[in-house]
Amino acid sequence: MLEFRILEYGSCDYHAMVDLRSEVLRKPLGLSFTEEQLQQEMNDVLIGAFITTAHTAIAGCCILTPVNENIVQLRQMAVSPDMQGKGIGRDIVSFAEQYAHENGFNVLTLHARKVATGFYQKLGYETCGEEFIEVGIPHYEMRKNLK
Repeated sequence: MLEFRILEYGSCDYHAMVDLRSEVLRKPLGLSFTEEQLQQEMNDVLIGAFITTAHTAIAGCCILTPVNENIVQLRQMAVSPDMQGKGIGRDIVSFAEQYAHENGFNVLTLHARKVATGFYQKLGYETCGEEFIEVGIPHYEMRKNLK
């Protein structure tokens, strides 16, 4: 069963989230997080999805960073490699959209890796603008109205 939690910055669950993001998003690109990058997450909404079976383990995560009073950015979306393809990513995005909407945001924006644009398009996101390079790989800005 999947359980969603808003994580406290610096908690054990937060560190599990950082480890997952590092494994899925950073290490394959030869990158790692700096302390400065992690400290910038202190005021973000940190979302963890946990599988609760014999023991609880993080299955996926994302971060919501307010851009302004109407727009929030979904960042650092990651699903554990052994859990991919089971709908967990879709469920995380759905939870994040609901949370954002309930907290007064009308638009969710994100920087999607080019290889992930099809995933987000299936969830109703539209590409805005031209391809750009972020962390050394192609990305697109994508948006969805939450109204």
